[in-house]
Amino acid sequence: MASVGSTLSRFGEFLSNLSTVEWRLAVSTGVVVLALLLSAVIVPFVVRQLRRIVRRRLLGGWLADTVDVVEEYLPMTTGQFAVQAVQFAVVVLEMFALLIIWDLLTPVESLIEASGLSTEFVVRLALTGVLAGVIYVVADQYKRTIARIGNRTSWMTDHQQEIVVRLGQIVILLFGALLALGLWGINLQGLLVGAGFLGIVVGLAARQTLGSLIAGFVLMFSRPFTIGDWVEIGGKEGVVSDITIINTRLENFDGEVVVIPNDKVSNEAIVNRSKRGVLRLKVDVGIDYDSDPERAKAVALEAIKEVDSVADGPPPQIVPKAFGDSAVVLEVRFWIDHPTPPRKWNAVSGVVTGVKEAFEREGIKIPFPQRELSGRAETGGCQVTETTGETVTPRSDGSDT
Repeated sequence: MASVGSTLSRFGEFLSNLSTVEWRLAVSTGVVVLALLLSAVIVPFVVRQLRRIVRRRLLGGWLADTVDVVEEYLPMTTGQFAVQAVQFAVVVLEMFALLIIWDLLTPVESLIEASGLSTEFVVRLALTGVLAGVIYVVADQYKRTIARIGNRTSWMTDHQQEIVVRLGQIVILLFGALLALGLWGINLQGLLVGAGFLGIVVGLAARQTLGSLIAGFVLMFSRPFTIGDWVEIGGKEGVVSDITIINTRLENFDGEVVVIPNDKVSNEAIVNRSKRGVLRLKVDVGIDYDSDPERAKAVALEAIKEVDSVADGPPPQIVPKAFGDSAVVLEVRFWIDHPTPPRKWNAVSGVVTGVKEAFEREGIKIPFPQRELSGRAETGGCQVTETTGETVTPRSDGSDT
């Protein structure tokens, strides 16, 4: 290092001893030509050869992967970046040499000092830019790593993946901000005191938002539902389209988006129809009191088995449910897999249509609502005339009304 410094010193003294304009023009021309030759011919050739040798003999495994990752964030390859970096250094040295040749180094230094841009400030600014680039790369690589883990495992949902990514990125950014503040010599103690006071004020003013934020973490760990599940939350039914830290979004069956704060979600009863992967549906059908319930059950079961939307297991069941006003009510129970609203309504439609057609073929009557009229014995009861079909109530004296 000492020999290089002495060489540069002697070169500077030689250039500063140039007294005539002709000599300065000649040396300046030589410096410019040499800089152009280095930048346009020698540097690209040398870097290209070195890159080829390094790629073939030295790079491999994690080192090659690291180079590929770096190239993702550059608008050029590492070879092109190296060429341009060396060319920039050559240009800087060329300008420095020209300033020395024309004895302009001292006025330039005075101009920089007059502008208030000290060397320390420039260095800090450059280090801050490098730090910002490193923090950006680290945050992006962290996001990609979590995405790879989420794709390879089944225990991490999309909601949990988003929460982990956002929290990690916030921590990385805060760490980078603290490093930048320390680089500029800012006192962090006073800043932390002010941030604590500001946190108290914000916490009091945004209690509901903070409640939703905490509820979002609770939902992340309890996992009562995931994106794509068919749920009912506090009377609102739909398919979960998005889960954020603050709220949960449902898309109902009218195509509307319902946004529910997470603190409301955690305080309401949640019905998840997709959790187990199967869903039981029920349809009531009435048969005439003169029909045989066992025969009706057998006919209905055969009809249900023909419906494609109905799952084979668990098997469908038919249970006599109640004595209705006009019929014996049978409850038809059947299951669908991968439950969604379209599959539900397709299954219900298929079962209703199939059972009705089967009952009609077998002569099993599904009665209309009926009402039986009767009068008290002491009044003579009710009579229906054969001509008009009108109901006549006899009076106590024997005449009709």
